[in-house]
Amino acid sequence: MISSTVTPLSTIASTRPNRWLADWRTSLLALVALWAVIYMAGLSRPALLDDADTVHAEAAKEMLQRHDWVTLYVNGIRYLEKAPLMYWGVAASYELFGISEWSTRFPLMLGVLAMILSTYGLGRWALGSEGGFFSALVLATALGPFLFTRFLIPDVAVGLWLTLTFWLFLVTLEQPKPARWTCWALGAVCALNVLTKGLIGLVFPAGAIGLYLLLTGNLRHLLKLRLFSSALVFLAIGAPWHILAALRNPAQGHVRGFLWFYFVNEHILRFLNKRVPRDYDTVPLLLFWALLILWLIPWTVFLPQSLQEVPRRWREFRGQMTRRQRAYLLFVLWTLVIVGFFSLSTRQEYYTIPAIPAMALLVGGWLQRERASAAHSRERRNGSISSTGLLVAGVIIAVVGFALLSFSKAPAPGTDLSDLLRKNPQDYALSFGHFLDLTPQAMGAFRGPLFGFAFAFLLGTLANWMLRRRGRAGAGNAALAGMMIVVLTCVRIAFGIFSPIISSKDLAMAIREQYRPGDQIVVSGLYENASTLNFYTGLPLRSLHRPGGNMWYGTQFPGAPGVWETQASFVEMWNGPQRVFFWTDQDDPPALRGLTSCVIARRGGKTVFSNQVSTSGSKVGGQMAEVQP
Repeated sequence: MISSTVTPLSTIASTRPNRWLADWRTSLLALVALWAVIYMAGLSRPALLDDADTVHAEAAKEMLQRHDWVTLYVNGIRYLEKAPLMYWGVAASYELFGISEWSTRFPLMLGVLAMILSTYGLGRWALGSEGGFFSALVLATALGPFLFTRFLIPDVAVGLWLTLTFWLFLVTLEQPKPARWTCWALGAVCALNVLTKGLIGLVFPAGAIGLYLLLTGNLRHLLKLRLFSSALVFLAIGAPWHILAALRNPAQGHVRGFLWFYFVNEHILRFLNKRVPRDYDTVPLLLFWALLILWLIPWTVFLPQSLQEVPRRWREFRGQMTRRQRAYLLFVLWTLVIVGFFSLSTRQEYYTIPAIPAMALLVGGWLQRERASAAHSRERRNGSISSTGLLVAGVIIAVVGFALLSFSKAPAPGTDLSDLLRKNPQDYALSFGHFLDLTPQAMGAFRGPLFGFAFAFLLGTLANWMLRRRGRAGAGNAALAGMMIVVLTCVRIAFGIFSPIISSKDLAMAIREQYRPGDQIVVSGLYENASTLNFYTGLPLRSLHRPGGNMWYGTQFPGAPGVWETQASFVEMWNGPQRVFFWTDQDDPPALRGLTSCVIARRGGKTVFSNQVSTSGSKVGGQMAEVQP
């Protein structure tokens, strides 16, 4: 039964179907081209970033160098908190293409393409050819997935596996006796998800599917899914790595081993916000919810009306729903389970990325309905209203952008962007928290991308508004997609300008140029603060910090290299005969007070000092080596 709040598809005076979108080959070609323009352009730039980006890249690099595909290592220390599939992909890329920024990001970009095409396939199956294309278009041009593929995290792959999982489940609902291959494929995809990001690869599908079957009164459908043989397929794929990791990293003395750390500490205790060490922050709940909507920009404005098609009444759940209705209900549950799970747990803003395909499918289905509706239908009116709201947002963005352009001035040549920033370390729990350091003065460094961003938003939202008022909804969607190509290109350019603030590659190159066997590199703070040094130099780092962070658990194992320095041990090393490079993000680090040092390199608000004067005259970011008492 169709909800009374929307017009049944059968009664809509539809426009002529788009013959180009009806051909799946044309649609796939267009989507691949869109992906290439947005995601593949500039794949080699900027440099990899400190923290998660190079921590994960280093794990893949050491996997290849050690020929150990079971136990992850970072900085020569066991890194047991992550599932391996993403690292296998990056290590394979390194083997094929060599170690570089391009080869690091390439597997992630392939994952984005697979997620876009899977969304298209599911949307085409459930919503029709145009619904599938619009769903994939929304996903390919949305802000969130683009932002969170700027560094190496597995959440896009989780979205891919969930898309395939729910597609397979919907297929089983239409089979009187679900086919063996469908059930086994369900088990296989869930196993791949577990190998991508742990037990949520099983929890999310189980939660959404369980709620669906409960609401529809169809729990007996579980018995049709060949649970025993499907579980064997799941275990055959997902269990071997876990077993090998446990065997190779057993409990040793006071160290509880892989099983405790991975399952108890990194899953249960992290969910309960009791993970040890307790050295992480969480995004405030209201901000977490608000950001979910932000990640779908500019298509967010069409989300409320897309929800009108979701069955909401008990009799609808228990009635004979159409394929489209079943899909819509599952898409909503897919989103709610992910958001609800992390609302009860620790969270980062990118944790909702696996829900974006579901939201894209909801919006894509509505965009198809709007284009197929009559000229004066409710769908057309709602689309026009939404386009007006989006135009207002575009005008505001343009006014703010042009105002910043008028107030800011391009910095003098050679100016280090960090000198124009205001540090806000309390905000760095956010993945892009460093961007909150920007000041009106610093915006002068971004004049080009800022102008493009503001002008594209104004022009794109205006074109969309005008086209929808003229009844050309499909052309309006194309205008928004074109707008986002420009917007995301400007974001990528701005990210490259900002990257020296959140990457230490230039400093790593300065160290590598002067390194001699036996030299030591010490980081002020945790390893991940300057993990770029490790990746680009290939040299181990030591940490002037109490044990914590990514390195903490691995250093507890017998035979692990010692990486922690106290102030006393650091001073003794500094005054010794060996050369020491000291990375810090402080202009006057307390650790060096009273010690003789020289500046080796300075860039992006970070400095490398040494206890011995440079002989090569290295220069980075306009700073020559200088001696400080």
